[in-house]
Amino acid sequence: MATDLKTLFRVPGPSEADIESFHNDGYVAFPDVFTDQARESLINEIEGLEQVREFVGQLPQNRGEPEAFFIRPWNDRGPYSDQLIDDPFITNLLTATIGEAYHFCHSALNIAPRGIGPIRYHQDHHHWKHENPVNLAERDRYYVQILYYLNGFSDGDRNLKVIPGSHRIAPSEDAAPDMTAASEFPQRLLAGEYDAEAGRPLREKRLELPPGSLVYINARIFHGVEPKPLDSPQPYRIFNIDIFKEAGPPHRHTQEIPAEWIARAGPARKKLLVREAYTEGCWNS
Repeated sequence: MATDLKTLFRVPGPSEADIESFHNDGYVAFPDVFTDQARESLINEIEGLEQVREFVGQLPQNRGEPEAFFIRPWNDRGPYSDQLIDDPFITNLLTATIGEAYHFCHSALNIAPRGIGPIRYHQDHHHWKHENPVNLAERDRYYVQILYYLNGFSDGDRNLKVIPGSHRIAPSEDAAPDMTAASEFPQRLLAGEYDAEAGRPLREKRLELPPGSLVYINARIFHGVEPKPLDSPQPYRIFNIDIFKEAGPPHRHTQEIPAEWIARAGPARKKLLVREAYTEGCWNS
């Protein structure tokens, strides 16, 4: 499985300013970074999936009670989405920010239609939410997410929002699985309670990105998503995500890699894919 493109992106890798932004802010955005051919091919590839076609076809009759389309792990990838895993730009981005020792963790595909509700502020560093000694030892390792917005979003229309610098806040029981405490904790961040620990004022930033953009985040940063209005000019927002983790024990969603992915992988890709997957009880040994 291969495309005729050496890279899907307009630039070869991150700049020094991008790397600095990732480490200081916990994220960096790359607006309109896909080439036109890559962006259009990826959209066509995703919209051509049978499950996506069925979902989109049913949207008119579900307008009053919309639900998002969500697949995790996303294994049904065509040649363009497959290339995202180790495209030269992605490899350069990962190695420039977190080093050489990392694995592919898992991926997901999401279609958010008009009328869909918000996603509250949260973290996605899953080891923070467990007290197993394996997890405690892993909390400082990198767990990064690459968020792809192929048809973009406007402010107030299913836009991503982040709290820059919140990745610097140490793990806290207040941010643990208890839903009430977890929902209140970001309010405390924005109220200035943790500014001293972060070494900066913690303030919300609402993003607006054109089609063909990506956002690269440290999963410890608090981030959320605004609702999609019923009168949005965009019928649905396409969102796919790839997650990479620093080499070590599996994270909670580290997927089992399909055998066909391994069979067609070269040596460099096998280093990303041949690793322990998460199974129930794997942290207990």
